[in-house]
Amino acid sequence: MTSPMMVPVTSAVTWAVSSATSDATSDHAVRAGVLAACAVATALGGLRWLRVAQREHYVVDAASRFALRWWAGSALNAAGLVIALAGLVLAWRWPATAFATAALVALGPLGLSPKGRTAALAWTRRLRTLAAIWAAIEGGAVIGGVLTGVGPVVAAAAALGVPALVDLAGAVTAPLERRLARAHVARAAARLRRVGPAVVAITGSYGKTSTKGYVAHLVRGTRSVVASPASFNNRAGLARAVNEHLADATQVFVAEMGTYGRGEIAEMTSWIRPDIAAITAVGPVHLERFGSEDRILEAKAEILEGSPVAVLVTDDARLASLADVHAARGTRVWRVSARDRAADVCVLAGDDGLTVLAHGAMLTSHVAVDARAQNLAVAVAVALELGVAPEDIARRLPTLPGAPHRLEASTAPSGCAVLDDTYNSNPAGSRVALEALARLGDPAGRRVVVTPGMVELGRLQAAENARFARDAASVASHVVIVGQTNRRALVQGVRDAGEAAPNAGSSSGPNTATDASPNGAVRRPEVISVRTREQATAWVRDHLGAGDAVLYENDLPDHYP
Repeated sequence: MTSPMMVPVTSAVTWAVSSATSDATSDHAVRAGVLAACAVATALGGLRWLRVAQREHYVVDAASRFALRWWAGSALNAAGLVIALAGLVLAWRWPATAFATAALVALGPLGLSPKGRTAALAWTRRLRTLAAIWAAIEGGAVIGGVLTGVGPVVAAAAALGVPALVDLAGAVTAPLERRLARAHVARAAARLRRVGPAVVAITGSYGKTSTKGYVAHLVRGTRSVVASPASFNNRAGLARAVNEHLADATQVFVAEMGTYGRGEIAEMTSWIRPDIAAITAVGPVHLERFGSEDRILEAKAEILEGSPVAVLVTDDARLASLADVHAARGTRVWRVSARDRAADVCVLAGDDGLTVLAHGAMLTSHVAVDARAQNLAVAVAVALELGVAPEDIARRLPTLPGAPHRLEASTAPSGCAVLDDTYNSNPAGSRVALEALARLGDPAGRRVVVTPGMVELGRLQAAENARFARDAASVASHVVIVGQTNRRALVQGVRDAGEAAPNAGSSSGPNTATDASPNGAVRRPEVISVRTREQATAWVRDHLGAGDAVLYENDLPDHYP
């Protein structure tokens, strides 16, 4: 069966060969046609890769990294790239072969839409600036090629090199963006000084958004609170949060702080000076950017510098050591835990709900809320430090809001139980989600995990996804894999689970996938592979009903293959 990509390519190559012996007049027409075709291809490529740059927060190498993932991600795209490169090289001798390059750039990589399914290009001021600089670079290169007599070759190279040129434009505009941001930051810093709220700064590899919401809820009953919205957790986002949301009467400002590298949190705390600083967890999230978990810890620990109060989850030995270091410096440290009753705050999870202890005394028990114990422990400690009465905390705990798309439970019209954990993308959270899935649905019903796997785990990504699939196999009857990014590792994990001993499954909940069959073999969950999340949800609608349960674990935007 002929691929849609190959039809125009075959036509272009055929036309190019027939044009190779054309006369001089025809040659001029060919060159003009190549320039026009490459201009169209460049425009379509620009829409693709500008969108990727925007989705990846304008990190300078993002477009190039994702271009490599896409072109190498499937045999069809890899073949297309080879043909595009061949057309470019042959264009030195036969300009018409550049039509093949233009056709491939216009159509590919297959699967990456210029428009986008889940996140369309937003023409913000920053994006318009980036696009203008990129267009100037592209245009300048092509004009130079025309003037030197190699216009078709340069135009084809510029079309194929759109991702790299988008990254180059990002590097050019980065100093300008930093200067523009300074004015917004200065205005936000001045507003913070004038309003004078108590500042709570929260970071962590995961759990920071949920914890921010818990803090705001527990404190809101007694004090006026503003929390940074959504995931406004970088320098520009927090400046915007302060400038747009911090009212004059605000008593507490809760700031979520994220980072992709060392120095970023230190810069934020230089003008958002925390009165209370908290770290929820350290794990392999964004490991491909940091390189090691030790570097992640160093970057997160910047939030504690200069803060008079620290709240740390000491179930992690690294954070326990950090607590000792800062306590020795004179910092007031709250040690919180999800298992140590001797901690300053301990939240214990049980079948009948959560039990909260503060300084060893019972604050409340049997609270039926869906909250991760260690995140809630951080929030309770912050609320107590801010002077919220224990009885007020206990009164507000039952109405604790869940974070959207983080273990959010619902029931589909078909009667199927649904766990939406699509905003989670870390190994620890995925294990909690599988435990929750095991408790849902009828014991005889089907349990399904829908996932594209986890990303930005660096060298651990394949191993962690395989491990997640092995754990999922102990709970799930079906694993629906979305996309190609982690497909190989997830399939391998399910296969490994099937080869394990019959008693190797999870003890939490029924083992529907790996029970031994009568002949002693181990049943593996059925694996279904789909390209998009829309196809996965359609499969769920068609196959699941009352008594069944599905977990949507993570959801990659469509700029991932």
